[in-house]
Amino acid sequence: MVNRKIVVVGGVGGGASAAARARRLDESAIVTMYEKGPDVSFSNCSLPYHLSGLIPDANSIILKTPEQFKKQYNIQAEVNSEVVDVDPVQKTVKIKDTKSGDLRTADYDELILSPGAKPVMPQSIKGIDRDNVFSIRNVVDIKHIQEYLVSNNINDVAVIGGGFIGLEVVENLGQTGKNLTVVEMADHVLGTIDDDFAQLVHKNLYDHNVQVILNDGLSEIDADKIILKSGKAIRAQAVIMAIGVHPDVTLAEKIGCKIGVTGGIEVNQQYETSLPNIYAIGDAIEVNNMLTRKKTRLALAFPAQMEARDAVDHIYNRPVQNQGVIGSQVIHLFDLNVASTGLTEEACEANQIDYRAVTVIPQNRVSVMPDTSPIFLKLVFGYPSGEVLGAQAIGKSDIDKQIDVIATMISMHGRISDLTHLELCYSPWFSTAKNAVNIAALVAENILNGEYRQISISKVRGLVEKGAFIIDAREPNEYAAGHIMTSVNIPLSQFRQRLDEIPTDQPVYIHCQSSQRSYNMVRALENLGYTNVINIAGSYLELTQYEYFKDHTTDRKSILTNY
Repeated sequence: MVNRKIVVVGGVGGGASAAARARRLDESAIVTMYEKGPDVSFSNCSLPYHLSGLIPDANSIILKTPEQFKKQYNIQAEVNSEVVDVDPVQKTVKIKDTKSGDLRTADYDELILSPGAKPVMPQSIKGIDRDNVFSIRNVVDIKHIQEYLVSNNINDVAVIGGGFIGLEVVENLGQTGKNLTVVEMADHVLGTIDDDFAQLVHKNLYDHNVQVILNDGLSEIDADKIILKSGKAIRAQAVIMAIGVHPDVTLAEKIGCKIGVTGGIEVNQQYETSLPNIYAIGDAIEVNNMLTRKKTRLALAFPAQMEARDAVDHIYNRPVQNQGVIGSQVIHLFDLNVASTGLTEEACEANQIDYRAVTVIPQNRVSVMPDTSPIFLKLVFGYPSGEVLGAQAIGKSDIDKQIDVIATMISMHGRISDLTHLELCYSPWFSTAKNAVNIAALVAENILNGEYRQISISKVRGLVEKGAFIIDAREPNEYAAGHIMTSVNIPLSQFRQRLDEIPTDQPVYIHCQSSQRSYNMVRALENLGYTNVINIAGSYLELTQYEYFKDHTTDRKSILTNY
């Protein structure tokens, strides 16, 4: 029997998963994994948690050593070994020892490329090569950062980029008492959520003494400061670059693999490249978005591991079902959790998808239980189809469970009607009787049916400036504690006796604390013959969060009182 030779380029995430899958399917295969760095099989996503001390020993981030791979799986994991060339005709790879520079050659039957992605480090930025500038890709990087911060007693740190890596770095360094600044080129952090939800994240950062600078970029780095494109100078003794990654396609381009429209390696349904017997997986490839049907890149752990499994399955003639990606992800940020899946409103607009969205703010469990907290949940769906397209959630509770339910529905091409009656686990300790997912779907169903109208809290400032008639449906004590300056307090408990105060010749906008009371007032007024009443989705609780950051970081006049 001929022993199949499988060579894997890259020993982290997708590469390690591919090697392990090959061994599970074929005990006789000769499986060799080459990693140009000093470590294999480490948890990339855990790297920032060393900066706070949550993971005291950076070496514990390494999940398996080459020795363990050999003893447990009979996989030859060679570190400090970079594959620098491939001969697809002769089916050989050329490996360079990154310490000695020595070259050697090995042959293969099947080759799997998993080189990952490299941090973007623009050489146009003056000072980008300074000793106080860092990026994060591996265990060596995180050790280097921590050692520099400690040995130089660094207090002022600038993080360039407000994506997942940047914010995870901020959260962990924030726990050490450092002065932190986040610089983001876009108008909000986290491109995986919409602007209204991002404002909640901005406020959370602001409340934890993080300076957030938006719509600005990095121009120059000095020993103790950075200069932004706007000319603004920020104190920073250390700079961590987290503006994104680009696929590492150096080897793939060199050997003639076709590169896709996104800049990632082009692969087919089975993750085969344009060259025979060569596969590619992980952060270096382009994939299909399940919802837009367009090519994209997605640097996430789970897709990389499943791509690894599917590629090896195809090598062994097992069926592969590559349905594309939806981008489910979650991040912990100080005292908030932020999760999302599928398409945002912004993504729908960019892809010219007709959609609607609803925002609800139920409690995470029955209100009489201790330590309840609100869940900010947005559900995005196709119009008029009702197809579930995406969701975002923010809260102090485990909001990933709501997003996971919706991600499942998206993967099954489900519709709003599939969520309204979805029977989910209930106990006062864990949830409300109608889960937040059910509540969002029921509101969405009403929108689909045209039963009532709503606007988002992003429109409220414009309403105030135009002198629109806004009803605050909360009780007088709630109104007194803070309200929209131009609003009229007509509580849900009183409005039936005060109908003469509600105009019929102009639009009437209604809000409360979380949209529930205002929704009930809207429906009641419609039943009473009012034809132009609109609910303000998200309502006062989200509005205070939405306006807070901008009001406290600009010189604009607030539209709210007492906050």
